[in-house]
Formats: sequence, structure tokens, C-alpha cells
Amino acid sequence: MDAWWQCEIPYPFVPSAVLDAADSVRGSLPNRYCDPKVSADLFEEVLDEFMLCDDLGLNVLAVEHHAGINSLLGANPLLVGILARQTRRVRILSLGTLISLRQDPVRVAEEYATADVISRGRLEIGFVKSGGTEMASNQANPVNNVERYWEAIDLVTRALSHHEGPFSWEGKHFTHRHVNIWPRPWQQPHPRMWSATGDPETAAEVGRRGLVHVLILRGPDGTRRAYAANRRARAEAGLPPLTTDHFAYAALGYVGDTDEEGLRVGSKLLWFLHTSLKSAPQYSRFLPGAISPLAAPQVYRSVPRPAGAAAGGGPPPAASASQNAARLVSITPEQAIADGILFAGSPDTVYKQIMSFYDKVGGFGHVSLVGRSGFMTHAESEKGIRLFANEVLPRLREIKPVTVE
Repeated sequence: MDAWWQCEIPYPFVPSAVLDAADSVRGSLPNRYCDPKVSADLFEEVLDEFMLCDDLGLNVLAVEHHAGINSLLGANPLLVGILARQTRRVRILSLGTLISLRQDPVRVAEEYATADVISRGRLEIGFVKSGGTEMASNQANPVNNVERYWEAIDLVTRALSHHEGPFSWEGKHFTHRHVNIWPRPWQQPHPRMWSATGDPETAAEVGRRGLVHVLILRGPDGTRRAYAANRRARAEAGLPPLTTDHFAYAALGYVGDTDEEGLRVGSKLLWFLHTSLKSAPQYSRFLPGAISPLAAPQVYRSVPRPAGAAAGGGPPPAASASQNAARLVSITPEQAIADGILFAGSPDTVYKQIMSFYDKVGGFGHVSLVGRSGFMTHAESEKGIRLFANEVLPRLREIKPVTVE
């Protein structure tokens, strides 16, 4: 099993009264509350933490979000370029450029190819469907977001893997008459590709395409359900089963010397859930096209349906991303650990928590830990990185890929 460390570089230093009064801390909170000096200090600390990961052999992961306190990383290619040059050992996962928001996927392919060359073949490419506030911030139409997502991925893949001169692309959402990127990527035909999604429909498409399927903070039920949709789609398409190396899970995670320290410091990570997920309804439950027709009635009602109360007596539809976020804003550290949202404790405890979750969902080949968030200090973050890399990661790497049906 491989492991990846990430920090979304949140900005927690907005007065509580301002956050309480705001209808959304993403998308519309005035940036006058963001001090550039504080931001520079945060970037410096987290970049040093990425470099520590490189020293210790722990892979790194770079995200992208827009216009909110949850993350200052609005330009994923910029961070990936820095990591490609400054790191020397570890693999770099871009998870990633919000591809359906970009007007020109060919430019995204150029950015990825350049980063792959600079890193000499250590880049992995991850695609993420955009959140509601990010669609507003980037003036994107949410109604056809999923269609743009898959078409953009197809165009990026073609641009990275085509080496015989210019080709043209005439798609439903993107038109490009002349595609011929330089440089081509270091890895052939292109870097490994990932997709982060939890709903059954797109999980099935991830399976048919053979991308690495990563679930983020979904807990055992949502993760197991998405993995099952992935595997079922491959079987129905007559495709061979994949190994656990094609499945990944991302959670909050911190390792301390003792269980008490790991839980005390790791609980600071829950700021990401309790504070930075606050989003106005126009960015979430009432965003046009963001909810599938099957899930819409469940999302729009104010009182949740009882379990098993779906039409026809079958299981209820899978929770949407906004529903999952709503569940997480009040979660306690103990609940988060029980649900596989947080791995925290001593090295032995964190290893057991990860492996318990592994068994519950049917296995995975990658675990990504959000290792710093909220008011966690630089020193605390570096200590957690060292303990995880030195005392947990070697045991995880003994878990070999197995074929899953």
C-alpha cells in the first residue's frame, strides 16, 4: 500500500463572529479577511512540510479549491510545478486541477506534461468534479458539469498520449483545431490517472475507464458502495477485474507518540469539517444540475427519509457530496474515528485503524492523509509526518495488491 500526505493550506484566522454571520465561508466571504503576510507564512510552512515528506519517502498530494477559507490553493499547476522541481524522491499526485472549470483542457495537458518532465516521471494526475462554490467562482454551468468532466479528461488523455503531430478535437463541449503539445510527458503513454468520486454513476464510469478510484471522507458505507459500483461496471462491460492498486481512500490523519497525543492533536483536523464546509444552499442543495434526479427528492427535503425508505422498497440513494458535508459539520472525534473519517492515535493505533477500514471496504492500495488543517501548528504537523513515515508507512507497504471481484 502506498501513502500520500496532503495539506489544503486552509486559512483559519478569520474572526469567529464573521464566520458565524456568513451564510457561506466558501465563494462569497470577502478576501479582506485574508492577510497576505499570514498567507505567505502558511505557504512557507506547508512547502517545508512537503519537503520533509520527500526526505522521509512519503508521497505528496496537491489539491485545488477556490475562493474560500478551506484552501489557499487556487492554482494547482503552480504548486505541482514547485513540487516537481523541489522534491527528488517521492511521487506527486495532483488531485487536482478542476478540469470541468477550465476553458481549454489542452492547456491543462501542457501543464501536466511539463510538470511530469520536470519531475522526471514522478507525476500522477487526479481529476475532481467541481464543488458548487467553485462553479460560481469560475462562471461555469453546473448543469453539464459531469459531461464536461469526462470530455475534458478524454481530451487531456489524448493530448498527452498522441505523439504523431497535430490532431483536431470536435467535441460537444470543447473544440480544438490544432493539438500538438510540447514537451510530451516523461511517462508513456501518460502519467497514471485518478478520479475522485463517490456517487454510483460516476464511480461506474471510473471503473469502465480503469482510473484509480479515490474516495474522500466517505466512511465505510459510502466507500464500499462506490467501489462496488466500480467493480460491477467493469464486470458488466466484460472487462477484467482490477487489483486493489486501483482503489484509494483519503481521510484526516495524525500520529502522536501516544493515543492521547494523537487524538488531542488530530482532533484539530476536524476544523476542516466543522468550520470550512459551511456553504450556502445556492452553492449546494439548490445548485441546478448538481443533484441527480434519483437523489434530488432526498436532498431537497429538510427532514431525512428513514433508512430503507426509497421508492420500491430498495436501499436509499447514495448520499450526495453536499449531504455528506452536512453530516460531517457536527461530527465528534470519536464518531470520526469510528466512521473512518479520522485516523488518529499512536503509530500502532493508526495502523490498526487503517487496516480495519481496509477490511470493511474490501481493500485499497493507497491511503491519503490530510495531515494538517485548522489551527494545527507547523511543529505538530512535522512531528505527525515523521511518526507516520517512520513507524506506520513501512507496515503499510507490506500490504501487496490483490485482485478484487
